[in-house]
Amino acid sequence: MAPKRVDHDARREEILAAAVRVFARKGFAATRIEDVAAEAGIAKGSVYLSFDSREAILEAAFAALNTAWQDILRQAREGGGDPLDRLAALVRSVVEVASREPELSRVLLDLWALGRGDPAAPLDMAGPYDDYRAAVAGLLAEAAGQGLVRPGTGEREATVVVGAVEGCLLQWIIDPRLPIGDLAGPVVAVCLDGLRA
Repeated sequence: MAPKRVDHDARREEILAAAVRVFARKGFAATRIEDVAAEAGIAKGSVYLSFDSREAILEAAFAALNTAWQDILRQAREGGGDPLDRLAALVRSVVEVASREPELSRVLLDLWALGRGDPAAPLDMAGPYDDYRAAVAGLLAEAAGQGLVRPGTGEREATVVVGAVEGCLLQWIIDPRLPIGDLAGPVVAVCLDGLRA
């Protein structure tokens, strides 16, 4: 009888999905490789055939999310048309991507709590926020240059816009009954309309 062939790419995806479920349920710091293996229904050694550490699993789990994130920011920066329309699209896209991945969003919340400025945190949480705020600030500066928002609108207001979006996402993570998909419009209305010239 021939040995059973394993599709390594499929196995890797199974491990990633299992890891995200366990990270979301137990928290990253409390999760062991054994927990991931048990969730995936495989031996611990099988996890190590695909990933050499818990941190490598975490990085792989967020790689696709990071790609989507970078695409959203690139579209906002490079897209044509009104900068406030592009900013509204960015807000809607961020909410949509986060709401499609509720378990990854829970893991992010866990990592925010772990990270708090710790250089040894498992993922860089400050870097993506820097990019996010810079994209929003750039769109607001472009809008200010066109007379679409009040003069002086810039980085501080960008921080408030990001905070409004992330605050809604945080509330949804804590209380999944919150209709997150319905909140992008009000965030846009409250934040962007409040900045218009």
